[in-house]
Amino acid sequence: MYLVDSDVFMQAKNRHYGFDFCPGFWAWLDAAHETGRVASVGKIGDELRAGKDELAAWAGDRSAFFLEPDDAVVTSLRVLSGWAIDKSTGYFLAARNDFLASADYYLIAHAHAQSHVVVTHERSQPDSKRRIKIPDACAAFGVKCIDPFEMLRAEDVRLVLAPS
Repeated sequence: MYLVDSDVFMQAKNRHYGFDFCPGFWAWLDAAHETGRVASVGKIGDELRAGKDELAAWAGDRSAFFLEPDDAVVTSLRVLSGWAIDKSTGYFLAARNDFLASADYYLIAHAHAQSHVVVTHERSQPDSKRRIKIPDACAAFGVKCIDPFEMLRAEDVRLVLAPS
């Protein structure tokens, strides 16, 4: 299963797949979720619903899309937090604290616990000390991390115009 980061939803709405001109993307997300291939986590849903726009309304209508932690995820949260607070990671204290307060932390822990794939626009910055990037935390735990275009290609998604 693919677990989608908030930046994918936000960039889709604002750039590549706006609700007004590319409803097929959003329909595919719904269909892929129904078959158990795509979801996200509750903390991401909370972030999206906090807005006052079309994306907030979309997320508000899809509570089942956003998974809550189970016992295995709670165990992974503990493992991930141990790594994040370890000074030997080289991250500044503020970066470690920000990470543990973020939805990213829950997204990666869920993927780690359930062997899912994280989907994000973030890029690795292994030399960063100021921010723990999703791909770098995923790499530390053997969690596969891809961008949304890789997911769409792997799923053979076709967003084509319907015959008029």
